[in-house]
Amino acid sequence: MASHRRPKQPSRARVTVLTTAAAAAVALGTQAANAAPSEKPTKDEVKAKVDKLYEQAEHATEKYNGAKEKQGKLQKEISTIQDDVARGQEELNELREGLGSMASAQYRSGGIDPSVQLFLSSDPDDYLDKASTLDQLSAQQVDALKKIQDKQRELAQQRAEAGEKLKDLSATREELGKKKKEVQGKLAEAQELLNTLTAEEKAALAAEEERASRSAAERVELGNSVPASGRAAAAFSAAQSKLGTPYVYGATGPSAFDCSGLTSWAYAQAGVSIPRTSEAQANYGTRIYSQSDLQVGDLVFFFNDLHHVGLYAGNGQVIHAPRPGTVVRYESFGTMGGPFMWGVRV
Repeated sequence: MASHRRPKQPSRARVTVLTTAAAAAVALGTQAANAAPSEKPTKDEVKAKVDKLYEQAEHATEKYNGAKEKQGKLQKEISTIQDDVARGQEELNELREGLGSMASAQYRSGGIDPSVQLFLSSDPDDYLDKASTLDQLSAQQVDALKKIQDKQRELAQQRAEAGEKLKDLSATREELGKKKKEVQGKLAEAQELLNTLTAEEKAALAAEEERASRSAAERVELGNSVPASGRAAAAFSAAQSKLGTPYVYGATGPSAFDCSGLTSWAYAQAGVSIPRTSEAQANYGTRIYSQSDLQVGDLVFFFNDLHHVGLYAGNGQVIHAPRPGTVVRYESFGTMGGPFMWGVRV
């Protein structure tokens, strides 16, 4: 006999879950169908993003330059201190040997007291504080012992100073590595963006850059501005001789430069040593706040954080190493990409 039992129905909760999931799937499918494909950035948009990345890379480059300069100074200072410590140790050994010779001579003559053995201790400070010991020492021995004490204190201070500088050097090397990685990351990101362009777009950008990078053979109207001084004229002339030289981060010439590398190299050719980084150069000489007061060869600084520097060329023009992918060239104040902050007369 056939069964008349009704089939088991799904629970209300299960039906609700299945219905909700189905509705969500339909909604997502509809959105996917209606969504517009992601638009590829235009050449100008890519250029704007790349320029921003290059600006960030240049900022990091100046920090990298500062850490590298500090590392060099610390290494020289540590080397000098270590040399001083080595010489000081030799002097200390000689003083101890001299004191030992005096003690031996006294012993042979029968005039040495057992307490004179204290002279040969590596830590004579304790004994100088004891009057009973001093009463048994000759004036010459006391003088020798004090010299040993002074030399020991000096060596201890120098070793402590070297230890602190070594810690500073370690931290500076760590910062140097971070900044180098940051620069390389920004440059790699910029290259990835450029790789999204078509061959025609890349060619168009290259043509724009070619027009912007004027060669040394091209005449730029610089006006009749007079150099600030003989050394400023010499520095400007040196910079002019490097028109067309490529920008490379961290480079100080003569075959490649970054912005502060060019200005420090140019002034070095004029016999003037200026700081390595743009931020330090901005605080080196006499500030000139008005563009109308600038003279040829003055250092000129751009962006609020002073991460870019060039040499004033006259008639509102700057000679500088702009950024990665460019060469040393003339450029007007209005196309520098950031506000003019001030000039510095060296």
